[in-house]
Amino acid sequence: MIDFESHLERPEYATGGRHIQISAVFRQVYGWMTAGLAISGAIAWYVATSGLWKKVLAGPGMLGCLLAEVVLVMVLSGAIHKLSPLAATIMFLGYSALNGLTLSVVFIAYDLALVERVFFITAGMFGGLALWGSFTKDDLSSVGSICSMALWGLIVAGLVNIFVRSSALDWGLSLLGVVVFSGLTMYDAKQIRVLAAKEGTMDAATRRKVGIMGALTLYLDFVNLFLHLLRLMGRKR
Repeated sequence: MIDFESHLERPEYATGGRHIQISAVFRQVYGWMTAGLAISGAIAWYVATSGLWKKVLAGPGMLGCLLAEVVLVMVLSGAIHKLSPLAATIMFLGYSALNGLTLSVVFIAYDLALVERVFFITAGMFGGLALWGSFTKDDLSSVGSICSMALWGLIVAGLVNIFVRSSALDWGLSLLGVVVFSGLTMYDAKQIRVLAAKEGTMDAATRRKVGIMGALTLYLDFVNLFLHLLRLMGRKR
């Protein structure tokens, strides 16, 4: 989850006028998010079906990709106000490409029909959750706080289970992951709308950067929701 509130008071985002351009911001957000998912999916499928995963992800390759992804997310979320729109876009698309490499293991570990079915289930869930979060008048701050804390617990328990290898714990963590990222999807969609409303009229550069930041956040929510649903509903080969 990326903290949108920390960017609200940045002078770089202070534009004249108070006309709300929420729809324009959401077009940017979902447009770039869709592009990122398409790039990740295409690369993951190609690497898995071509056999390149044996070379790309062998040895330290997987660890290198994961570290590079973490660095890109940290830079984008921490320095979005300093980056040019072009730089932010390139970094987001680069992250999507790297994530496609690591996600290629999904096509190796699970049956393709299952992956497709879970993807469409995820898309339906995500769409409903994001839509509700965007338009609800309820304050979702508590949801965001609880899910953020639960996320840390999920990460720690997941690391422990690498050594314990408990199937029951793995199933429980998958279920918890679905709940956590469902909550974060609603919260993050709400935060994007709040940001767009507070900023008023935005110029093209600001809309692009806010769109990239929002796209990255919802992209992460979607991918993690997909992976936890896949673990919950399917069996590995």
